[in-house]
Amino acid sequence: MTRLRLVPALLALSLALPAFAQTPKSAGAIATHPDWPKAAPADVRSIESTINAVYNVISGPKGQPRNWTRMRTLFVPGARLAPIHESGAHADVTLLDIDGYIERASKRMEAEGFFEKSIANRVEVYGNLVEVWSTYESRHAPADPKPFARGINSFQLLKDGDRYWVVQIMWGAETPSTPIPEKYLKVR
Repeated sequence: MTRLRLVPALLALSLALPAFAQTPKSAGAIATHPDWPKAAPADVRSIESTINAVYNVISGPKGQPRNWTRMRTLFVPGARLAPIHESGAHADVTLLDIDGYIERASKRMEAEGFFEKSIANRVEVYGNLVEVWSTYESRHAPADPKPFARGINSFQLLKDGDRYWVVQIMWGAETPSTPIPEKYLKVR
């Protein structure tokens, strides 16, 4: 008797599965923003060029505005920038879109000067998914003998044909309780 009830349910499920498989994919962040500013091909042709372009666009001397249009071209519409904040035993994260990041960072970068560079990258790739752990150093001027900050930027990139897009950057600054492990100070 139980088997007789199971047969109609299995039949209904088998008829529904092709409909699920044929459901059109929803348009993504790139497809729904055809007016998004276009990147210079040299900025986004490789993982390394994309990461370097991000560091380059946020870096500059005191008093120099950053090229925020160039910044936008590196990111998918709706991308996130997410600094981690630590307070004692607790951690939290602030989720910013590109405009929120620009609003938060631009005045300080221009007032103090800000130069950030990668000192080591660990790259993992699966299909069109790219993860880069980029150990960074930050200085107010390139000639400063010591960085005022170090940490790790976790970049999530999307490979789209012949270019890369930044989908998210989450970062954490080095602290006395969270020194950067040696494995993240070596190029891999």
